Amino acid sequence: MEKRRPKLKRLPINHLIPNILTISALCAGMTAINFAARDMWEASVFAIVVAAILDGLDGRVARLLNAQSKFGAELDSLSDFISFGVAPPMILYFWVLENAGRIGWVFVCFFTVCMALRLARFNTALEDPDKQPWENNFFTGVPAPAGALLIMYPLVLSFMFGDDFFRSPAMACFFLTVIGGLMVSRFPTFSFKKAKVPAAYVLPVMIGVGLLVAFLVSAPWAMLSVIGAIYLVSIPLSFNSYKKWQRRAAAGELDEEDDAEIEICEKED
Repeated sequence: MEKRRPKLKRLPINHLIPNILTISALCAGMTAINFAARDMWEASVFAIVVAAILDGLDGRVARLLNAQSKFGAELDSLSDFISFGVAPPMILYFWVLENAGRIGWVFVCFFTVCMALRLARFNTALEDPDKQPWENNFFTGVPAPAGALLIMYPLVLSFMFGDDFFRSPAMACFFLTVIGGLMVSRFPTFSFKKAKVPAAYVLPVMIGVGLLVAFLVSAPWAMLSVIGAIYLVSIPLSFNSYKKWQRRAAAGELDEEDDAEIEICEKED
Protein backbone atom coordinates (compact mmCIF):
# COMPACT_ATOMS: atom_id res chain seq x y z
CA MET A 1 0.00 0.00 0.00
CA GLU A 2 1.39 3.39 -1.04
CA LYS A 3 2.29 5.77 1.77
CA ARG A 4 0.37 9.01 1.81
CA ARG A 5 2.47 12.13 1.87
CA PRO A 6 2.06 14.20 5.03
CA LYS A 7 0.00 17.31 4.46
CA LEU A 8 1.86 20.58 4.57
CA LYS A 9 0.85 22.93 7.32
CA ARG A 10 -1.27 25.74 5.94
CA LEU A 11 -1.84 29.23 7.29
CA PRO A 12 -4.83 31.46 6.53
CA ILE A 13 -3.91 34.29 4.17
CA ASN A 14 -5.07 36.76 6.85
CA HIS A 15 -2.18 35.67 9.05
CA LEU A 16 0.27 36.58 6.30
CA ILE A 17 -1.00 40.13 5.69
CA PRO A 18 0.89 41.77 8.64
CA ASN A 19 4.17 40.15 7.54
CA ILE A 20 3.53 41.22 3.95
CA LEU A 21 3.20 44.82 5.17
CA THR A 22 6.41 44.48 7.17
CA ILE A 23 8.33 43.12 4.17
CA SER A 24 6.87 45.92 2.02
CA ALA A 25 8.21 48.46 4.54
CA LEU A 26 11.62 46.78 4.37
CA CYS A 27 11.60 46.97 0.57
CA ALA A 28 10.59 50.64 0.74
CA GLY A 29 13.60 51.35 2.95
CA MET A 30 15.96 49.54 0.59
CA THR A 31 14.42 51.38 -2.37
CA ALA A 32 15.11 54.69 -0.60
CA ILE A 33 18.83 53.84 -0.62
CA ASN A 34 18.62 53.02 -4.32
CA PHE A 35 16.95 56.37 -5.06
CA ALA A 36 19.58 58.24 -3.03
CA ALA A 37 22.43 56.54 -4.88
CA ARG A 38 20.93 57.97 -8.09
CA ASP A 39 20.46 61.48 -6.64
CA MET A 40 16.65 61.11 -6.54
CA TRP A 41 16.33 62.88 -3.20
CA GLU A 42 12.58 63.56 -3.14
CA ALA A 43 11.81 59.97 -4.11
CA SER A 44 14.14 58.66 -1.39
CA VAL A 45 12.41 60.69 1.33
CA PHE A 46 9.01 59.63 0.02
CA ALA A 47 10.09 55.97 0.20
CA ILE A 48 11.01 56.38 3.90
CA VAL A 49 7.61 58.00 4.55
CA VAL A 50 5.94 55.00 2.88
CA ALA A 51 8.02 52.65 5.05
CA ALA A 52 6.92 54.53 8.19
CA ILE A 53 3.24 54.30 7.16
CA LEU A 54 3.48 50.58 6.44
CA ASP A 55 5.35 50.02 9.69
CA GLY A 56 2.58 51.78 11.58
CA LEU A 57 -0.04 49.58 9.97
CA ASP A 58 1.44 46.11 10.36
CA GLY A 59 1.06 45.86 14.13
CA ARG A 60 -2.49 47.21 14.08
CA VAL A 61 -3.49 44.86 11.28
CA ALA A 62 -1.94 41.93 13.17
CA ARG A 63 -4.03 42.73 16.24
CA LEU A 64 -7.21 43.24 14.21
CA LEU A 65 -6.75 39.89 12.46
CA ASN A 66 -5.52 38.16 15.62
CA ALA A 67 -2.34 37.27 13.71
CA GLN A 68 0.35 38.29 16.22
CA SER A 69 3.35 35.99 16.36
CA LYS A 70 6.89 35.92 17.71
CA PHE A 71 8.12 35.56 14.13
CA GLY A 72 6.24 38.70 13.09
CA ALA A 73 7.64 40.69 16.01
CA GLU A 74 11.23 39.68 15.15
CA LEU A 75 10.68 40.40 11.45
CA ASP A 76 9.26 43.83 12.32
CA SER A 77 12.31 44.70 14.42
CA LEU A 78 14.72 43.67 11.66
CA SER A 79 12.71 45.64 9.10
CA ASP A 80 12.79 48.71 11.36
CA PHE A 81 16.55 48.51 11.63
CA ILE A 82 17.02 48.50 7.85
CA SER A 83 14.29 51.00 6.98
CA PHE A 84 14.96 53.49 9.78
CA GLY A 85 18.46 52.72 11.06
CA VAL A 86 20.34 52.15 7.81
CA ALA A 87 18.44 53.78 4.95
CA PRO A 88 17.96 57.36 6.33
CA PRO A 89 21.60 57.95 7.40
CA MET A 90 22.74 56.48 4.08
CA ILE A 91 20.51 59.01 2.29
CA LEU A 92 22.22 61.80 4.21
CA TYR A 93 25.60 60.28 3.42
CA PHE A 94 24.93 60.29 -0.33
CA TRP A 95 23.35 63.75 -0.09
CA VAL A 96 26.09 65.65 1.73
CA LEU A 97 28.25 63.59 4.10
CA GLU A 98 30.18 61.76 1.38
CA ASN A 99 32.07 65.01 0.86
CA ALA A 100 32.94 65.20 4.57
CA GLY A 101 35.38 62.29 4.35
CA ARG A 102 35.79 59.78 7.15
CA ILE A 103 34.15 61.99 9.75
CA GLY A 104 30.86 61.89 7.82
CA TRP A 105 30.88 58.11 7.89
CA VAL A 106 31.51 58.14 11.65
CA PHE A 107 28.26 60.06 12.23
CA VAL A 108 26.35 57.71 9.92
CA CYS A 109 27.60 54.74 11.95
CA PHE A 110 26.80 56.54 15.20
CA PHE A 111 23.14 56.92 14.27
CA THR A 112 22.87 53.31 13.08
CA VAL A 113 24.36 52.03 16.34
CA CYS A 114 21.90 54.20 18.31
CA MET A 115 19.02 52.71 16.32
CA ALA A 116 20.20 49.16 17.00
CA LEU A 117 20.49 49.87 20.74
CA ARG A 118 17.10 51.58 20.78
CA LEU A 119 15.35 48.60 19.13
CA ALA A 120 17.17 46.07 21.33
CA ARG A 121 16.17 47.96 24.47
CA PHE A 122 12.56 48.13 23.35
CA ASN A 123 12.39 44.39 22.68
CA THR A 124 13.77 43.55 26.11
CA ALA A 125 11.54 46.12 27.83
CA LEU A 126 8.46 44.22 26.61
CA GLU A 127 9.35 41.48 29.08
CA ASP A 128 9.79 43.83 32.05
CA PRO A 129 7.40 42.58 34.79
CA ASP A 130 7.79 45.78 36.82
CA LYS A 131 6.48 48.10 34.11
CA GLN A 132 3.34 49.93 35.17
CA PRO A 133 0.33 50.03 32.79
CA TRP A 134 0.34 53.84 32.62
CA GLU A 135 3.92 53.78 31.36
CA ASN A 136 2.65 52.35 28.08
CA ASN A 137 1.36 55.85 27.29
CA PHE A 138 4.99 56.71 26.56
CA PHE A 139 8.00 55.48 24.65
CA THR A 140 11.44 55.59 26.23
CA GLY A 141 13.30 57.87 23.86
CA VAL A 142 12.28 58.85 20.33
CA PRO A 143 10.78 55.84 18.46
CA ALA A 144 12.44 54.46 15.34
CA PRO A 145 10.19 55.89 12.56
CA ALA A 146 10.15 59.35 14.15
CA GLY A 147 13.94 59.33 14.52
CA ALA A 148 14.38 58.32 10.89
CA LEU A 149 12.14 61.11 9.62
CA LEU A 150 13.64 63.73 11.94
CA ILE A 151 17.22 63.23 10.73
CA MET A 152 16.02 63.98 7.19
CA TYR A 153 14.58 67.32 8.31
CA PRO A 154 17.43 69.32 6.66
CA LEU A 155 16.83 67.46 3.40
CA VAL A 156 13.09 68.20 3.48
CA LEU A 157 13.73 71.88 4.29
CA SER A 158 16.17 72.10 1.37
CA PHE A 159 13.36 71.11 -0.99
CA MET A 160 11.52 74.30 -0.01
CA PHE A 161 14.29 76.79 0.72
CA GLY A 162 17.21 75.57 -1.38
CA ASP A 163 20.58 74.00 -0.59
CA ASP A 164 22.49 77.12 0.41
CA PHE A 165 22.01 76.70 4.17
CA PHE A 166 20.59 73.25 4.79
CA ARG A 167 22.92 71.17 2.58
CA SER A 168 25.74 71.31 5.05
CA PRO A 169 27.78 68.44 6.56
CA ALA A 170 27.68 70.22 9.93
CA MET A 171 23.86 70.40 9.81
CA ALA A 172 23.54 66.72 8.90
CA CYS A 173 26.00 65.67 11.63
CA PHE A 174 24.12 67.78 14.17
CA PHE A 175 20.81 66.06 13.42
CA LEU A 176 22.38 62.59 13.37
CA THR A 177 23.97 63.22 16.78
CA VAL A 178 21.03 64.87 18.53
CA ILE A 179 18.31 62.54 17.22
CA GLY A 180 20.50 59.48 17.74
CA GLY A 181 21.07 60.58 21.32
CA LEU A 182 17.35 61.15 21.88
CA MET A 183 16.57 57.64 20.63
CA VAL A 184 18.80 55.96 23.21
CA SER A 185 17.96 58.43 25.97
CA ARG A 186 15.55 57.72 28.84
CA PHE A 187 13.50 60.75 27.83
CA PRO A 188 9.78 59.86 27.71
CA THR A 189 7.94 60.63 24.47
CA PHE A 190 4.25 60.31 23.72
CA SER A 191 3.00 57.00 22.37
CA PHE A 192 0.16 58.33 20.25
CA LYS A 193 -1.18 54.80 19.83
CA LYS A 194 -2.97 55.24 23.15
CA ALA A 195 -4.79 58.42 22.10
CA LYS A 196 -8.57 58.12 22.24
CA VAL A 197 -11.10 60.36 20.51
CA PRO A 198 -14.35 61.24 22.32
CA ALA A 199 -17.41 60.28 20.31
CA ALA A 200 -18.45 63.92 19.94
CA TYR A 201 -15.17 64.77 18.20
CA VAL A 202 -15.01 61.86 15.76
CA LEU A 203 -16.45 63.85 12.84
CA PRO A 204 -14.14 66.90 13.32
CA VAL A 205 -11.16 64.56 13.64
CA MET A 206 -12.10 62.79 10.40
CA ILE A 207 -12.41 66.14 8.65
CA GLY A 208 -9.00 67.13 10.03
CA VAL A 209 -7.47 63.88 8.75
CA GLY A 210 -8.95 64.58 5.32
CA LEU A 211 -7.40 68.06 5.30
CA LEU A 212 -4.07 66.64 6.44
CA VAL A 213 -4.05 64.15 3.57
CA ALA A 214 -5.01 66.92 1.12
CA PHE A 215 -2.12 69.09 2.32
CA LEU A 216 0.29 66.14 2.17
CA VAL A 217 -0.68 65.53 -1.45
CA SER A 218 -0.60 69.18 -2.55
CA ALA A 219 2.33 70.44 -0.44
CA PRO A 220 4.10 67.36 0.97
CA TRP A 221 7.38 68.95 2.05
CA ALA A 222 5.77 71.90 3.79
CA MET A 223 3.38 69.56 5.59
CA LEU A 224 6.15 67.18 6.63
CA SER A 225 8.10 70.15 7.97
CA VAL A 226 5.11 71.26 10.05
CA ILE A 227 4.54 67.73 11.37
CA GLY A 228 8.22 67.44 12.30
CA ALA A 229 8.13 70.77 14.13
CA ILE A 230 4.99 69.75 16.04
CA TYR A 231 6.62 66.50 17.09
CA LEU A 232 9.75 68.27 18.33
CA VAL A 233 7.58 70.64 20.38
CA SER A 234 5.70 67.65 21.84
CA ILE A 235 8.87 66.15 23.35
CA PRO A 236 9.14 68.56 26.33
CA LEU A 237 5.35 68.34 26.74
CA SER A 238 5.59 64.55 26.98
CA PHE A 239 8.17 64.92 29.75
CA ASN A 240 5.77 67.07 31.79
CA SER A 241 2.93 64.63 31.18
CA TYR A 242 5.10 61.69 32.25
CA LYS A 243 6.00 63.43 35.50
CA LYS A 244 2.31 64.05 36.23
CA TRP A 245 1.48 60.37 35.73
CA GLN A 246 4.46 59.47 37.91
CA ARG A 247 3.27 61.73 40.72
CA ARG A 248 -0.27 60.35 40.51
CA ALA A 249 1.04 56.78 40.68
CA ALA A 250 3.29 57.60 43.65
CA ALA A 251 0.38 59.22 45.48
CA GLY A 252 -1.89 56.26 44.77
CA GLU A 253 -4.31 58.38 42.76
CA LEU A 254 -4.61 55.92 39.86
CA ASP A 255 -7.62 53.65 40.04
CA GLU A 256 -8.64 50.51 38.15
CA GLU A 257 -10.51 52.56 35.58
CA ASP A 258 -7.33 54.44 34.65
CA ASP A 259 -5.46 51.17 34.21
CA ALA A 260 -8.30 49.58 32.22
CA GLU A 261 -8.17 52.36 29.65
CA ILE A 262 -4.50 51.72 28.89
CA GLU A 263 -3.86 49.08 26.28
CA ILE A 264 -0.56 47.26 26.73
CA CYS A 265 1.11 47.31 23.34
CA GLU A 266 3.26 44.40 22.17
CA LYS A 267 4.80 46.10 19.16
CA GLU A 268 6.33 49.50 18.86
CA ASP A 269 6.23 51.01 15.46
